[in-house]
Amino acid sequence: MNNTKLFQKDFLLVVIGQIISLFGNQILRFALPLYLLNQTGSAALFGMISAIAFIPMIVLCPIGGIIADRVNKRNIMVILDFSTSAIVTVLCILLGKVDIVLLLLITMILLYGIQGAYQPAVQASIPSLVPTQYIMPANAMINLVNSLSGLIGPVIGGAVYSLFGLTPILYMSIICFFASAFMEIFIHIPFHKQASQGNIFTIASHDLKESFHYIRHEQPSIWQGSLLIAGINMFLSALIMIGLPIVVTQTLSFEHVDANRMYGYAQGALAAGSLIGGMSAGALSKKLKAHHCPVILLLCTMTLFPIGLALQFAKSTMIAYWIIVVSCFFMMLFAALFSIQMMAYLQMMAPKHLIGKIISCAMCIGMCASPLGQGMYGGFFQLMKAYPAVPFYFAGCVSIIITLASKRYSLLSPNCFRQRIKRCNYNTLITTARMTAKVNRIVNI
Repeated sequence: MNNTKLFQKDFLLVVIGQIISLFGNQILRFALPLYLLNQTGSAALFGMISAIAFIPMIVLCPIGGIIADRVNKRNIMVILDFSTSAIVTVLCILLGKVDIVLLLLITMILLYGIQGAYQPAVQASIPSLVPTQYIMPANAMINLVNSLSGLIGPVIGGAVYSLFGLTPILYMSIICFFASAFMEIFIHIPFHKQASQGNIFTIASHDLKESFHYIRHEQPSIWQGSLLIAGINMFLSALIMIGLPIVVTQTLSFEHVDANRMYGYAQGALAAGSLIGGMSAGALSKKLKAHHCPVILLLCTMTLFPIGLALQFAKSTMIAYWIIVVSCFFMMLFAALFSIQMMAYLQMMAPKHLIGKIISCAMCIGMCASPLGQGMYGGFFQLMKAYPAVPFYFAGCVSIIITLASKRYSLLSPNCFRQRIKRCNYNTLITTARMTAKVNRIVNI
């Protein structure tokens, strides 16, 4: 790689394309599940549909990693963005003409599947676009873009949805995905075709075996970290995905305020927390080390208890709502600190010729328990409709147990990263982490 700067043309095009594409994705991911919940009013059905729709993302994530290592990553991004634009166009045409539950289920399955195949291509392209010392700043930049889109998307989506309904949001997302795909055509990502034998199924089977063997036996710390994330996703992340819209739009009784718009603000608080967490990753880069991850996760987990207490004891709807919003903000702040560290470690530990597959397999393991959690919490909230605080207490206690147990995992031990990193030493990681602060200052300006 001849580039010696972070902010060079191709990486900037990736970032801009991500801004546009992720904004369209965020307003869709906000509006479609909320529309389903509003139309059916059933927490159990909402959880079940969300869980089923999430499965294709898990299945296609490792396949996306295989494709990302064997096909030009730019072409993957272009094709998938154009495809998403076409799918949403079909949804606009069929809306109101076919059964809404079936239509939204199929649409969400397709959109989540595309997202599962799309993200490995983006993550795997970073080491090819920036020098090694800029990998963490590049990840911080992608995280900031994701957070900004997550902040702006739900807030705008909530306002538009509450005033005009679902249709304008669909039109906005169609334009976003089409514009992103067109811009990505002009990105150049270095690509060297790998020699292969056999048909696509033989290649896919070989690549998956190779990736999981590497994670399980050569770098077991990645395997253990992925299992940790799977547990947290099942009991904490799934709770927020299912519980937050149910609590805000159904449990809290807003009298003079549109509940859907308030849910949009709550989603914006989640994204704002992620944004500040990304900035903090750079500012605290000298102090953050791998063995601090359990502490960060513990702080993230503790934010569930104020939500439960607010739902149980708060006399005012608005007081309960703002406690929930503030708790969600800090939850995502700590989650972003954790995720940036983990992704940077993963990218540096994986061999370059396997990086797409390793990332996608690790993501697949981490996400595999999420549909179980979503389905479980849908039924849990339906069962505990009169006691909405109980799921939050339950999730908090289980997540604390998982977090405390994670101290035994080698990935989070003090000496793990020094012992296992092959492509960079720990001092290089710290050097790259410090660059994140510079990136964040530029973004702030």
